[in-house]
Amino acid sequence: MSQADPVEITRRLIECPSVTPEEGGALVYLADLLADAGFECARVDRGGVSNLFARKGPKDAKRRLGFNGHTDVVPVGDTGAWTVQPFGAEEKDGWIWGRGATDMKSGVAAWVAAAVDAAAVLPEDAALILAITGDEEGDAVDGTRALLEWMEESGERMDACIVGEPTCPDRMGEMMKIGRRGSLTAYFTARGVQGHAAYPHRAKNPVPALARLVTRLDAHVLDEGTAHFDPSTLAITTFDVGNPATNVIPAEARATVNIRFNDAHSAEGLTAWLREAAEEVAGLAGIEIGMEVKVSGESFLTPPGPLSDLVAAAVEAETGIRPEMSTSGGTSDARFVKDHCPVVEFGLVGKTMHQVDERVEISQIGQLKAIYARIIRDYFA
Repeated sequence: MSQADPVEITRRLIECPSVTPEEGGALVYLADLLADAGFECARVDRGGVSNLFARKGPKDAKRRLGFNGHTDVVPVGDTGAWTVQPFGAEEKDGWIWGRGATDMKSGVAAWVAAAVDAAAVLPEDAALILAITGDEEGDAVDGTRALLEWMEESGERMDACIVGEPTCPDRMGEMMKIGRRGSLTAYFTARGVQGHAAYPHRAKNPVPALARLVTRLDAHVLDEGTAHFDPSTLAITTFDVGNPATNVIPAEARATVNIRFNDAHSAEGLTAWLREAAEEVAGLAGIEIGMEVKVSGESFLTPPGPLSDLVAAAVEAETGIRPEMSTSGGTSDARFVKDHCPVVEFGLVGKTMHQVDERVEISQIGQLKAIYARIIRDYFA
């Protein structure tokens, strides 16, 4: 039996200029490849975003293992700073170079190659499912969310899911993700009364009040961490007045804070705390402080158990390294999958993701395919 080549699949995917939300030919290529292997494929496009669903095995299978990944990539930035063509998929020095090589076309390629090989020997009561989105690097509104909503409406189901994001900081196999912190951004606008700087009693300066608020938020200790999470963090990311005049007290000032929170908190609870602090400072200063909140995702945890043990055993068998079960890093589409089924993330070393001259070690792509193939085999054993 011929074996699907994950390196060739990676190369073909990198050649697709799929900067969010452009499909770039990546999902068309994958759909053709999977259909040739006997997968039933459906495009689940929404809001200008392209998504692909594929299943091998019966819809009502007793055991259904899924994979979630994305083929969209971030912009290349300054093309003059690259030493290779960003979508050239050049192979040199034992690496494949190009935008998306690490994040995460190689991860998708490794799973697709493993799934194509497994399709020919899949048990009759088993199903392999792939949910591939083109909107992970964007707003993530019409990507994995759209796929999961379509699956719910169509009676499609995963019993467990692997997300192929790069999870290893330095060495292949050293880390897997069993959860992620939540992310919340709060936008504050303090409104006072503009006036002459020589007559401050005739104005209401919003700047000191907003400064007091962000200083208070910055000094607050959210928690000391939990069993599987580091302490939550709050970062002040902007403080803007936009006042070019030195003799004018401005009428408005703005600030933004981002909170990465663990499972000791919810977005609702943090929003209430932020609003209470803003209202108290506004009342003391006699000005208005408005607040808008955007929640990118709640914190979640897949408790260590059968799924994480399965992945860890496969990684250790192929690399000799037992991966650390971590909840570090930013958000991923696992934050949506966790509402559908248990989910664990495992993928390549992510040192060059989003960088100029993004690249992936060719040997690691084959190693990742072997890990994914073992996960599939052991799951259905």
